[in-house]
Amino acid sequence: MGASTDDAWGRSFSFDDIATAVVDDQGVVLRWSRAAADLLGHTAEEACGSPVRNLLARLSHGRCRDSPQQSGIPSAGRAVLRSSFGDQVEVAFRVVRLEGSSQSLVLALPSQYLDMWNQNTALARALFAQNQIEIGIRGLDLGTVRTNAAASGPSGGSAALVGGLLGKALSAQDAEEVESVLRRVLDTGVPLIAWEQRVGPPQAHGSQWSLSAFRLEDGQGQPTGVATMLMPSAAQQRDLHHLDLLHEASERIGTSLNVLRTSQDLAEVLVPAFGDMAWVELAEAVFQGDEPPKLVGAGLWHLRRAAVVSATGSVPGELLQPGKSVPPLPDPPVLRRLRCGETVLASVQEASEQLGPELAPLFVPERGHSVLYSPLFARGLLLGAVVVWRTDRPDPFVEEDRKLLAEIASRAATSVDNARRYTREHRASVALQRRLLPRTTSDIPAVEAAGSYVPAGGGADIGGDWFDVIPLPSFRVALVVGDVVGHGLHATATMGRLRTAVQTLADLELEPDELLTHVDDLVQQLAEEGGPAQPSVTGATCLYALYDPVSRQCALASAGHPPPVLVHPDGTAQLIEIAPGPPLGVGGMPFEVTNLRLEPDSILALYTDGLVTLDGQDIEDGMSQLVESMATLCAGDGVPSLDGIGRSLLSRATEMPSRDDVALLLARTRALPDDSTAAWQYPADPAIVAEAREAATGQLAAWGLDHLAFTTELIVSELVTNAVRYAGGPIVLRLIRGNVLICEVSDPSNTQPRLCRARWTDEGGRGLYLVAQLTTRWGSRYGQRGKTIWSEQPLASAVE
Repeated sequence: MGASTDDAWGRSFSFDDIATAVVDDQGVVLRWSRAAADLLGHTAEEACGSPVRNLLARLSHGRCRDSPQQSGIPSAGRAVLRSSFGDQVEVAFRVVRLEGSSQSLVLALPSQYLDMWNQNTALARALFAQNQIEIGIRGLDLGTVRTNAAASGPSGGSAALVGGLLGKALSAQDAEEVESVLRRVLDTGVPLIAWEQRVGPPQAHGSQWSLSAFRLEDGQGQPTGVATMLMPSAAQQRDLHHLDLLHEASERIGTSLNVLRTSQDLAEVLVPAFGDMAWVELAEAVFQGDEPPKLVGAGLWHLRRAAVVSATGSVPGELLQPGKSVPPLPDPPVLRRLRCGETVLASVQEASEQLGPELAPLFVPERGHSVLYSPLFARGLLLGAVVVWRTDRPDPFVEEDRKLLAEIASRAATSVDNARRYTREHRASVALQRRLLPRTTSDIPAVEAAGSYVPAGGGADIGGDWFDVIPLPSFRVALVVGDVVGHGLHATATMGRLRTAVQTLADLELEPDELLTHVDDLVQQLAEEGGPAQPSVTGATCLYALYDPVSRQCALASAGHPPPVLVHPDGTAQLIEIAPGPPLGVGGMPFEVTNLRLEPDSILALYTDGLVTLDGQDIEDGMSQLVESMATLCAGDGVPSLDGIGRSLLSRATEMPSRDDVALLLARTRALPDDSTAAWQYPADPAIVAEAREAATGQLAAWGLDHLAFTTELIVSELVTNAVRYAGGPIVLRLIRGNVLICEVSDPSNTQPRLCRARWTDEGGRGLYLVAQLTTRWGSRYGQRGKTIWSEQPLASAVE
């Protein structure tokens, strides 16, 4: 058959190649086109009146779609037809139903034609989609018909060469030469292959590009235009590759403030785009955030390998592995040049000879043939070096590659130094934070306590959250948790100042509301110190709880802080309803005290809002969830560990980086036995001094503390005498036995007692001085009615 012998790949699309036939609903041929006769060799008289399936040899398996019509012919697909020439022809066909008729139109085309046109279309689409190859089609007048070049393409001006006016991209002389070359291709049909041409504005230097051109012809071989292909020359391709590498380096390196991550990013940028293997070695001090020492000679680099990347994905075992210290190195010329800040290009022979046979296996990879060394210099500091090897790719490094690595290393060194400085600052901040916080556990007569602190960002950031356990006289204890607004060293420093202020005020044994009022004044003063431009503190919240194990009373006051959770000894948990009060620094509003009685073995949980707002959780839902978690953790017969409870509550904050730091303080309350306290009340009469001494010595004998009777008599005598003389009655004497002996004398006066040194002629003034010498410490506190002077003695005698 004539059609089957034509060269399909030399044919242009033509409607004349489409064979058509009209069939009825039974598949009988009613009309037969000339193209159908040429395709199969059957004339219209032979084909009409016969079922079209008589021409069918077979349907191409799996290449027909839709359900068969009544005629038995699929709606579309491929089939093999019998021709009158004795062979078979594979065609692609489609059956179209004619509107208002029972007849259908059958369209058929040799499959090879369709395949050729599809492939040609795919090829043209792929070419025009390239962004590194600029394609242009010009007509017979060399005017642009079609192009993929953008107005400002990667060639920086070549768009005008393939798709616009030559004079805009070239000088007049070059434009005339290019037009002459393209006209020659159009006239002769001889293609132009890889003709080097400088492209750029006439007044600029431009860049070198490779131009190829081919004549376009129609199906009859007549020219229709010229196709042009503009590609970067070898040097231009290298320059573009270097630009891409620099762009990737600027995007990837420095996104992390971790020294190891930054080193890894640097090595990954270089492999495989630039070399087959790369590693980064940094001074030991850099990993700790310190400045590297000055290099004074051979063997004193003090480097450690930070990162290694290989194009194969694995690092050969004989090479120095990541994390290993670099052994002392000799002082060959290459390393001296490196110390001076020069990027060095060397061959494998030079590298092996200068390292020596013992060190070469650690630094020279197998099949390595070309190497580049580049120092990491930043702010005059030699932080380390980056080394790139080529092993599998045959072309060695050249001078342009050396310059490129020097540029990348220079930028990377700044990122490494930023990470180093961040490490130093963060380490200092964390150390400050840890120093400012108390011990995590406390075991005192009033409570057993365990505190925890989790920085924000998974440890990457610090803040102003704090907790504190402050032992007070008479076995009382203050439990504190607070939160300074903001993060970083500024918030940590402010937290330290507030914590110190709370400790100082707590030592004065103020009531919780009075203490928070003083702290509120301090926060306002700190804000005024910095002024509007640099305020020392922008605000804080605080919860202060004062617990007395003798009376088992707990007084709480809050300055805008979330309420604590109380777990009763039976395991039930609840939020304590307290008046929150304003945050510290607002001023002008009072704080309210909430009093409650705590049974022994109750657990009090004080926390900052970071614990109940993880992942943007609503604070109310977070507090409800905290209550449920506390009840679950404290359920059971055994006594739960405070450390275990704390780890469980903070597990979410440690598993995923939180946006806010978290402080948590858990305290299990204790109570002194009733028989550990004895109290007496007396009128303001000098005669009661002896009675008070006698009552005290009797109680000490009952407790088995006779060895403290003498000193206690003196203390009671002096304190009660002063109360009778200067304060009036009633006077209350109280002894408390715990891990120390407490002696308290309360009176209705608000006069502050003073310790003074009496002269040898004075008849009085030695009472408090004597008390101070006989006790480990003493002091006074004020209540709603008068004051209490107290003293503390160790239970063991001085002789023991």
